[in-house]
Amino acid sequence: MSDLKMKHLALAVALALSTAACSDASKSDAANEATAPVAETQAATTAAATEAEIKAESEKANKLFEDIFMENVMRSPMYQSYLGIKQDQDKWDDISEQASAEELALQKEQLAKVNAIDESKLDEQTKISWMLMKQGLEEDIADYKWRHYNYPVNQMFGMHSSVVSMLINQHRIQEVDDAEDYIARLNGLPALFEQLEENLRLRAEKGIIAPKFVYPYVISDSKNIIAGAPFEDGEPSVLLEDFTKKIDNLDIEQSQYDGLKSAAEKALVESVKPAYESLIATVEDIAAQADTKDGAWKFPDGEAFYNNALKRTTTTDLTAEEIHEIGLSEVERIHNEMRVIMEKVGFEGTLQEFFVHMRNNQDFIYPDTEEGRQRYLEEATALIDTMREFLDELFITKPKADMIVKAVEPFREKSAGKAFYQQPSMDGTRPGVYYANLYDMASMPTYQMEALAYHEGIPGHHMQIAIQQELEGIPSFRKFGRYTAYSEGWGLYTELLPKEYGFYKDPYSDFGRLAMELWRAVRLVVDTGIHAKKWTREESIDFYVNNTPNAEADARKMVERHIVMPSQATAYKIGMLKILELREKAKNELGEQFDIREFHDVILANGPLPLNILEQFVDDYIRETKNAS
Repeated sequence: MSDLKMKHLALAVALALSTAACSDASKSDAANEATAPVAETQAATTAAATEAEIKAESEKANKLFEDIFMENVMRSPMYQSYLGIKQDQDKWDDISEQASAEELALQKEQLAKVNAIDESKLDEQTKISWMLMKQGLEEDIADYKWRHYNYPVNQMFGMHSSVVSMLINQHRIQEVDDAEDYIARLNGLPALFEQLEENLRLRAEKGIIAPKFVYPYVISDSKNIIAGAPFEDGEPSVLLEDFTKKIDNLDIEQSQYDGLKSAAEKALVESVKPAYESLIATVEDIAAQADTKDGAWKFPDGEAFYNNALKRTTTTDLTAEEIHEIGLSEVERIHNEMRVIMEKVGFEGTLQEFFVHMRNNQDFIYPDTEEGRQRYLEEATALIDTMREFLDELFITKPKADMIVKAVEPFREKSAGKAFYQQPSMDGTRPGVYYANLYDMASMPTYQMEALAYHEGIPGHHMQIAIQQELEGIPSFRKFGRYTAYSEGWGLYTELLPKEYGFYKDPYSDFGRLAMELWRAVRLVVDTGIHAKKWTREESIDFYVNNTPNAEADARKMVERHIVMPSQATAYKIGMLKILELREKAKNELGEQFDIREFHDVILANGPLPLNILEQFVDDYIRETKNAS
């Protein structure tokens, strides 16, 4: 994957969900031709090249990988901010068609350089890096034809919300220059949104228009951003509040402080407001053309697009029909496990009646008040802190970066997902964040709190993402890359892992764990249902309501997510099943030699990987462990 493409996922999904955006940052099995066991490949390499040749060619390759990564980073001021780099923090990205064409040309140049490397003279780890870089560039080049097959603004993510999220969460103000750069970005929004509007019109001309339900969310979020002072009387707007809070911490003269605040207010009124008003008008025009068709099948060549998206998301060759059937099978298995818990707690009735009971039981809902929200955040933090104390039992490598729990900010809480993780800055000075969406407390039942905290925090995404950023000896594109099936598969796996070590002592909490796994199994059914089987939005919502204990509001939001992000939600369960399959394989083959800490190191300490390559690493671990004995 190109790092420029990966940046868009980071800026959208990681800011709006559980980690990830406009196009999925996953990989397919295109590298099957190069997936001979690593140890065998390395043996052949050693026979064909001297140690000095291997060292020289590997150094050359790794320098190239780093050059490509930084070349892409420096093309993206927004991704620089996401990584904590300040060089171009007064600018926004270029999202024009010309920039897309330039990116394609650059990717072709980069691929030619990668192909010029003599892979027969690379060491083991560099061979993997070469294969991943080559595969990623080839896929990005092949996927150029699908570049318009997404919705640049929707209820989940988009420039209309991500620019604000980035200013608030990534643009730090530690000195006056930082504040001036913030103001420059405010003044740069009209040009950025002009490109965004052109992108929307271009897609509309091609018939790629989001369904009608999407547009009220986008318009509402956009209006929220230009509400309040200095746009109108009242409390400060979200951006003015953020800017003022940040410059309050500067050690400067009052006159300089006043000048900065005045300049920010002027930029908000003269640049930010007209930019959003223009965007809202464009969105309203396109909304008038929208229909209620939901699936990717409605696009030109929509079936081919969706099949390709599934390959990229799952990094497998599973078809839509196969994924659909896996989902149905998993739903049945989890239902049976839930019936055991239902009997344990003494509930008499059907599973569906138990779902209704859990859905409506106010004992599991904290009050919809500031006190209720604070209680939720404190208890989620306590769960994560308890798990921290157990990490030595499960992991060899542990992250240095800290992690905190926060509520999703008010300006985006209405449309954002229920929980997501934001990675630490590249230098570790900004901690990782588990965001809990407490807008609707009824959608955050306490029986799901434990599993949610493990997934988004520890031992879930924080362990995985913070560790990968801190790895040494692998190139940056692997540290900061994403494969959705790998990362979300790990997140779902870590909901189950604590159960195996004595956590989830409360049967209701264990039911919550199963409910969340069930939710991901249903995703396999519904995503393929919508995009391959032409299910309607209402049919899809009904399947969630009838098969899970979650509220209808949860089901509606999830189905709307499926619609605007084809294939993305299939990653979780497919990834988890592969990790469990590989763990079982290692246990069976190694017996008493199996060490869960070593297995987790294999999964985490090589950075994110496509599932087929991950399997090769586990096979090597099994072989090496056997040989060592």
